[in-house]
Amino acid sequence: MAEKGAWVEVYNVVLPAGSRAPQVPRDTQDVPLEMRVRGFLLDEAEIGKECTIRTLSGRQVKGILVNDSPRHVHDFGEPVQELLEIGPEVRRMLWPSLWGDGDE
Repeated sequence: MAEKGAWVEVYNVVLPAGSRAPQVPRDTQDVPLEMRVRGFLLDEAEIGKECTIRTLSGRQVKGILVNDSPRHVHDFGEPVQELLEIGPEVRRMLWPSLWGDGDE
């Protein structure tokens, strides 16, 4: 049971499969358009049951409670070697007295 005021995530099907615009690719039309939204629970609720939340922007959204205390899990992908090398190189070019000539 999630308590009133808890940070949660809700789920909704915005458009069922087959209800998308005709110009949408066929493989996309074959799956539902789903939405996940995070916010603060307005009343206590159980996972799997419909509830209402208030988002950080103040909107009220109804949906199926899917996660209590969801965390942010994202990153910027694998490091790009060229980007790792260019930063120090540019700093040495712009501020050689601060960054040295790279022979350290």
